[in-house]
Amino acid sequence: MRLLVLAPRAIGADEVRAALPNDDLTGAQVLVVTPAHCESAVAFCLSDPGDAETSAHRAAQTLAETPPRTANASDEDPLLALHDAMAVYIADRIVVFDDGLASEARERFEVPVTHGHLRG
Repeated sequence: MRLLVLAPRAIGADEVRAALPNDDLTGAQVLVVTPAHCESAVAFCLSDPGDAETSAHRAAQTLAETPPRTANASDEDPLLALHDAMAVYIADRIVVFDDGLASEARERFEVPVTHGHLRG
């Protein structure tokens, strides 16, 4: 299975498994997309893009039990970030850990979309 995960922050493998309780994720390939987010235009201009990359790689590391995996910091618009990811990574399923975006993702993409719930 090729799984595309959209998460606003680092998540654990348990949260991904909880979102897909009936799926066997053994051997799954996972791409974690963490949209870049800045509080203001000034923060965006002064920010280090490496910080977003570091955050994305931390998200991938928390999914260590589900290799192989990778992570990308992407566009600030979560749906555009998903679109960009799908252009280079053809997923069998998408898991969206963001309230309100799962239904929009279902309308835009032709693969099953599941809404995951973040803890804490």
